[in-house]
Amino acid sequence: MEIGGSQGAAVRKSALTPKAIIYQKFGTEAWYKVEEVQESNQNECPGLAITQKGPCLYRCTLQLPEISVVSGTFKKKKEAEQSASELALEKLGINPAAYNPTEQDPLDALVGRVKYLFSDEVGYCAVIDAWEFNFLTSLHPLSGHFRAALQREGDLYGCVPVSVIAFLDSKLSSLSKLIDPKVELNPYKVISYVMKAAARSSGIVHTSEEQLWVRRQNPYSLEITDSAFQQSGSPGIFPIEAIYIPCSNEKNINVVKLNVSSTDYYLDVIANQLGLVDTSKVLITRPIGRTSSEVRLYFAALEFMLELSSDISNAKRDMHSDGSCNTRASYLSGEDIYGDAILASIGYTWKSKDLFHEDLSMQSYYRMVLSKVPSGVYKLSRGAVLAADLPLAFTTRTNWRGSFPRDVLCTFCRQHRLSEPVFSTVSISKAPSKTSGLHKKLKVKDSAVEETDCANGSITAAGAKEAVESGVTFRCEVKIYSKFQDLLIECSPKDSYKKQGDSIQNASLKVLTWLDAYFKNLDIPVERLNCSVCELDIKFNPKSVFEAFALCRPIQFFQHRESPDGRLDESNAMPGQGICGPDSGVSPSNGSLSCISYSVMLVIRSDNTKVLLESSDDFEFEMGSRSVIHQIEAAVMQMTVGQSAFLLADMPSPEFILAAADDSERILSALSSKDCCLKYAITLYRVTEPLEDRMEQALFSPPLSKQRVEYALHHIKQTSATTLVDFGCGSGSLLDSLLNYQTSLENIVGVDISLKSLIRAAKILNSKLNANSGVDMPSAGIKSAILYDGSITVFDSRLCGFDIGTCLEVIEHMEEDQAWLFGDVVLSYFRPKILIVSTPNYEYNVILQGSNLSSQEEDPDDKGQSQACKFRNHDHKFEWTREQFNHWASDLATKHNYSVEFGGVGGSAGVEPGFASQIAVFRSGTAPILLDDSQNIADSEHLSVVWEWNSSTRS
Repeated sequence: MEIGGSQGAAVRKSALTPKAIIYQKFGTEAWYKVEEVQESNQNECPGLAITQKGPCLYRCTLQLPEISVVSGTFKKKKEAEQSASELALEKLGINPAAYNPTEQDPLDALVGRVKYLFSDEVGYCAVIDAWEFNFLTSLHPLSGHFRAALQREGDLYGCVPVSVIAFLDSKLSSLSKLIDPKVELNPYKVISYVMKAAARSSGIVHTSEEQLWVRRQNPYSLEITDSAFQQSGSPGIFPIEAIYIPCSNEKNINVVKLNVSSTDYYLDVIANQLGLVDTSKVLITRPIGRTSSEVRLYFAALEFMLELSSDISNAKRDMHSDGSCNTRASYLSGEDIYGDAILASIGYTWKSKDLFHEDLSMQSYYRMVLSKVPSGVYKLSRGAVLAADLPLAFTTRTNWRGSFPRDVLCTFCRQHRLSEPVFSTVSISKAPSKTSGLHKKLKVKDSAVEETDCANGSITAAGAKEAVESGVTFRCEVKIYSKFQDLLIECSPKDSYKKQGDSIQNASLKVLTWLDAYFKNLDIPVERLNCSVCELDIKFNPKSVFEAFALCRPIQFFQHRESPDGRLDESNAMPGQGICGPDSGVSPSNGSLSCISYSVMLVIRSDNTKVLLESSDDFEFEMGSRSVIHQIEAAVMQMTVGQSAFLLADMPSPEFILAAADDSERILSALSSKDCCLKYAITLYRVTEPLEDRMEQALFSPPLSKQRVEYALHHIKQTSATTLVDFGCGSGSLLDSLLNYQTSLENIVGVDISLKSLIRAAKILNSKLNANSGVDMPSAGIKSAILYDGSITVFDSRLCGFDIGTCLEVIEHMEEDQAWLFGDVVLSYFRPKILIVSTPNYEYNVILQGSNLSSQEEDPDDKGQSQACKFRNHDHKFEWTREQFNHWASDLATKHNYSVEFGGVGGSAGVEPGFASQIAVFRSGTAPILLDDSQNIADSEHLSVVWEWNSSTRS
């Protein structure tokens, strides 16, 4: 759904902080001194002879020309500085909320800042928490350029390029944005303001109208220069590998070596590599990736960018007008880059006066490119470019691997220079349901909604405890704004969650899913973009979105392939193509954690050459969440622990290959042959079942799952049933177990909505039925077996008239209204003679979750919040008490002319709190009672056959 641009305009510009106002009015005349305050903490254990140290606190002294103030103590230095600034403004009679600076105020501050940079004034360095002699001797990244400029010879002695000053001093950039907010979109405007400020700093600095450099007018004293050049590093020449990005997309990106001397200015070397004689014409970008990084792009300024004498508002040019735009570099930096560019990791830092540098490889470049895409950020966080993928669902924090969705979204916004995401959560008070649903988890309807003060994604422990105990759930809204506060994307999920953190993570993941689809096809029409917004609860402003990502559109990386030939055809994957090794019987299921080792080889078909691209000996992921590429998940779903699989896949986008490969030259040569594929080798080492399954196995003997099978088996033998349908059969655990016993069953059917689980079930049943060919084998009496894919709440005539229907631990995975619908459809239309339904007893959770196993794996979000029991599985939408389950079953039995009796497994009916797993057994009466609002069953076959077996085909 599209949203108009007016919504973004309503967002007001953020007010200046007290410290920013102080800086605007006093510039370098405002001195901050922050000191650490160590307070004793005797309240924790009174009477001790040894003084106990309390938390580390900070106090700030602010010295202004006329007054001096001292703040209170705070946990953070920034808070102490802001407090001191606020006290100073109060003394000066300035109201921060009503402060409205004119354009002249920041311009005067800009002039003051330029004067300070080239003066002998003493300044305070917050990094080392000390006063320094002057800027030249400080550990500021820009001061390193000042010192390097003093090593230049001839007319260039002491000349510092204006672009360096403009982009390495954040205060100059901030002041320029106050003068003209459009500097955010065109950061090169800062250069003009620095030149204006330098022109007004006569007597201190000297500048050139023809060249973009500034130098100090009078030489520094010998004392200052001696102090500035006390270096720890030894002189010498060191080669640095950088990435050369040609302007023309027809030319290849390649690695170049920069031979930099410790006694020369490294920008002169970069200028020479770019073919420039005048280093002042080298422009640099903001850091690529992390703010603290020294990875930047360097390129030559074009003539129109040097027209600084004209009005800034008229200096805008069409970046594509002369075809000189470097689209690949612009994509990487988020800025307009012209001509050839060099990507290098070199510069001065806050930590040392020595020049920092490190080599960049082709892999480094493509990983930076990959980090511009949401799924790329996640892949890199997992260190698995060719194996991992952005998950489609956030289940629990304990099962999630890699960066959390919220962190990925924040990283994405920083990469594209957008504002930080805005998270707004609301608390929802539940309305009672017809089963008194005090324990329902999702999609609360007709509920009262209250706003929660938790924009930063956290609430107090007391608030969390109150929320859990009162049955309150949370819903989160996410908004993405441009730097100018234009609303780009708004996500307002309808689902609600028991934990506030889960609501934030799931809302973030919806936004990431939509953005990832967009970035895989940036030319996608608006109509197609609108197709996915309803499912993801997203609204977006097409104009603002296209403008925000305009620099990404001319060249598109990681293009989506609609129908890759390498996709496993899951309907034909059984019985395990490419899988080898004995069947251990321990297999993964949805919600379990699978641990694999894998390797990915690039195979050149013509000569069968293989190149290792990526590998891992210990890679864990949650099954069913799509946190790995579909080929790997489909293969692992068919494996058991100890088995290995080999599969081939067609080539993904070349950028993925180059982001994974160490040897780029060899890979580029292989890719040029265009006769390549990827070969995955996978071994399944470990499967960790969901906590619910492990608790059942550890606390009950035999495990609850086996006790449920035996319960069903008792009724099969008692009634001499010949036909059975298992509703929600999953991976076929019940059907598989029944084949181990001698029964009267002849025809068995399984139905489930998960195709992957059905494929796994098919493999298991196919193997067992074909192996048990002897007349004395338990499954010898089975004549046919069928697995259907589809919903168990939809009518299908093929499911009618079975002797026994089973639905074990399934209904709690539905919404409550769907559980009622299931009961109506089965008992009204399918009419099995006997229906066995089991579901967890919520009242028993207090025993299960009091076990050591449960407490060891407790979600950090749950600790200290409440004593209320959690659901046994993150996917449970509800868990009923005995009273609620009895109400559901009794109502359905009466409505459809069935009798019902109650039992269970695990525990005892006569001892509180009853059975761990409660069971209802429905028995049909003499005549069916049809529903009043009967369904249209003209098309009576809605389910799809996934697998079918009959005894005539037994091998």
